[in-house]
Amino acid sequence: VQLVESGGGLVQPGGSLRLSCAASGFTFSSYGMRWYRQAPGEERELVASITSNGGSTGYADSVKGRFTISRDNAKNTVYLQMNSLKPEDTAVYICNAIGQYVYWGQGTQVKMP
Repeated sequence: VQLVESGGGLVQPGGSLRLSCAASGFTFSSYGMRWYRQAPGEERELVASITSNGGSTGYADSVKGRFTISRDNAKNTVYLQMNSLKPEDTAVYICNAIGQYVYWGQGTQVKMP
């Protein structure tokens, strides 16, 4: 089982990034997917979630209206489109699959100068 995040990097405040999480080794379309983030010295925070068929999504208040979670079950990939980025969005963003089991990725870093 693997969850491999990509798309992080250094971005200016107000900019955009699109994170991807490629899944393998399990039945992706049967799992709800979530993005968490963890800033240095902070607890892990749930940012966004999406149901197995993509029919329902949810967001933390801090990102509502700026971030969009989506998934492509044909590509076994979940995305997080992040717009209007703020310095407080700086964190490691971690992909999570929840279903019969729970799986975690290693994370991708999002930084702002």
